[in-house]
Amino acid sequence: MAISKTIRTYFNGTWHDGDVPVMNAADHGAWLGTTVFDGARFFEGITPDLDAHLARVNRSAEALMLTPTMDVEAMLEITREGLEGFHADEAVYIRPMYWGIDGDMTKSAIAPTADATGFAISLEAVPMATAEATTTLTRTRFRRPTLDNAVVNAKAGCLYPNNARMLVEARSKGFANALVADAMGNVAETATANVFMVKDGEVFTPIPNGTFLAGITRARHIANMKADGMAVHEAILSFEDFEDADEVFLSGNMSKVTPVTAFDDRQYQVGPVTRRVRELYWDWAHSA
Repeated sequence: MAISKTIRTYFNGTWHDGDVPVMNAADHGAWLGTTVFDGARFFEGITPDLDAHLARVNRSAEALMLTPTMDVEAMLEITREGLEGFHADEAVYIRPMYWGIDGDMTKSAIAPTADATGFAISLEAVPMATAEATTTLTRTRFRRPTLDNAVVNAKAGCLYPNNARMLVEARSKGFANALVADAMGNVAETATANVFMVKDGEVFTPIPNGTFLAGITRARHIANMKADGMAVHEAILSFEDFEDADEVFLSGNMSKVTPVTAFDDRQYQVGPVTRRVRELYWDWAHSA
């Protein structure tokens, strides 16, 4: 699935222009779902936390019993080389990927073998969301899985059909995204990003409990806010907490900060804390 028409693909040791084929029909990843990826951003001439995203794709591979074949330094060098094919003022989505190739026939091929792992990096020109972009949320009947029944400790392709049905349900109700519960019924995140809420000037976000990835950008926001003197709490949060919030915003790599203007019937303004979090991120990114 290409996001844009301007794509460069690193595969088999070299860069290619375009969305080139990288996986065979019989690859383990193609028919048994052993695929992982990560997402970083190039914008305004910078690549914030790129090394952290590249390190995470290796951890995700290991969580799916795949053997990573590239270290972070090698991926950094390859990515920087690939970005030279884009204009300096373009915004680019950076997506490193691994997938299983062979299955262990002694285990009915269900488990991937350790000696063959596919690798590619996809670079796509995708604009950054504007500071004015907002979103809306609603409830969904679908929940985040737990580690005992899904690989929630990885950024794995096999997790995303569940997120997709959350989005389809939300959009059928006239909303852009879904606020999602964990197995206990507490708020975990949205279908596409981590979530924060603001109450009486203090910031709250769901405590990581093994049902969702506590994102790299999420951690960066928390560090930035604390350094700025804000009170930030990782806590058990309910849907009622979000209904009572003064501000709500999403945190994700694609857009960094996305203000929420509605949760079901509850309306929010884009408040001062949300605007400050975005300002802090851009200041940090350009000074790092």
